[in-house]
Amino acid sequence: MTAVYLEVGAKRVFACAAEWPGWCRSGRDEERALEALAAAASRYAVLAALAGIQFDPVTEVDCIAIAERVPGSATTDFGALDVAPALDAEPATAQQAGRLAALVETAWDYFEQTAAAAPPVLRKGPRGDGRDRDQIIGHVHETEVLHARMLGLKERPFPAGDAAAVARVRAAILAEIRAGAAARPPEDLGRSRRPARFVARRTAWHALDHAWEIQDKQEP
Repeated sequence: MTAVYLEVGAKRVFACAAEWPGWCRSGRDEERALEALAAAASRYAVLAALAGIQFDPVTEVDCIAIAERVPGSATTDFGALDVAPALDAEPATAQQAGRLAALVETAWDYFEQTAAAAPPVLRKGPRGDGRDRDQIIGHVHETEVLHARMLGLKERPFPAGDAAAVARVRAAILAEIRAGAAARPPEDLGRSRRPARFVARRTAWHALDHAWEIQDKQEP
């Protein structure tokens, strides 16, 4: 079974594969979100292959089952994952936590490689409000600070182009995912905190979504 949960906002719904960080897509309603998730399976298979993890897109889509629905937020409607499902409170084994971290790290690598191979000027359109390559890179890097804070890490914004800072923050995120996913989250995480399993999913989704944006916006 491919366990999928739905984050249901007023204007947008996210469908997320619970155990496949990054395999999350959105739509205006549940049906469209699930259709988008299924359509992205073959793209996600590329990431899984790079991570050395078996992923059959046909089988995974055929086995989709809705495991949970969670109410979304204004952030959901804006276009980003925000609400962790109850299933993220279940601790993973050390092996499962390592698998989550491997998929997150591969998503980051995939984004960096995609961005490096892209031209600086991208085709304008509805996706990304006309951002070019370097703007997308900066946005992805800056958002890692948010992901770190979701894990309780006290990271601060860093200057654009500071590759060492990006690497440091990402290494801290990976370490916390490996440790945090294997433990049950505290009962009260606070407004800004999220379970490690959720943060793994969100940061991988964010990197992948923008890698695919760059691919989709390149001139023919």
